[in-house]
Amino acid sequence: MTASQQHLTLAVESGTGGILLWVALPYVSLAVFVLGHVWRYRYDKFGWTTRSSQLYERRLLRIGSPLFHFGILFVLLGHIGGLLVPESWTHAVGISEHTYHVLAVVVGTIAGVCTVGGLVILIYRRRTVGPVFSATTRNDKAMYLSLAVTIGLGLAATVAANIVGGGYNYRETISPWFRSIFYLQPDPDLMTGVPVLFQLHALSALLLFAAWPFTRLVHMLTAPLGYLTRPYIVYRSRDAQLGSRAPHRGWERIR
Repeated sequence: MTASQQHLTLAVESGTGGILLWVALPYVSLAVFVLGHVWRYRYDKFGWTTRSSQLYERRLLRIGSPLFHFGILFVLLGHIGGLLVPESWTHAVGISEHTYHVLAVVVGTIAGVCTVGGLVILIYRRRTVGPVFSATTRNDKAMYLSLAVTIGLGLAATVAANIVGGGYNYRETISPWFRSIFYLQPDPDLMTGVPVLFQLHALSALLLFAAWPFTRLVHMLTAPLGYLTRPYIVYRSRDAQLGSRAPHRGWERIR
């Protein structure tokens, strides 16, 4: 890390700035994420959807969607493992830091490239396919921009620190800071000296999570479990005489 990078890093972490960025902002983002989803589910159930554009175009979607979704799934799993699992736990099961580092860099880079590639295809599709572009709202554009910035900064931080640079063990700094937020004992000092790209990636992720409940990203928290018990064809009887037995799910009488 150069002297200018060190100066920038210390500048954003010192004093009140560090408290705002690494203590206040995470809690605000977490509160908006949780309460925003509760509000959205209660007052905008019909808007809780991906607004699928599959009917407008399928060729590019068939390539970009699996690339992005499987890529982001592995990226998410990698972040969960890296941020929530302490370094001492992996050592306890016999995984050395070198092995963990190599595995994380290789799998993370592949997953990141797939995610970025899928996102580029999806954005290209939205911009070049007329009906899809017409169905794209300003909210969608802001969401894609936020996703692109967050993912791009994460991939850039990984490449700059672990491939181009000499390596950086974020599990000694960022991971303990992240867990300290949930322990209700936030420690902003842990972010002191963290490379700028990692800091920017963390901040962009916090802003993304704050905006999450108000975008189509809410579909990630939705699973069509009701389809498992619902009949193939939903039929509701108009007969006034239903008998004494309660109707099965999906067979309720229309009132």
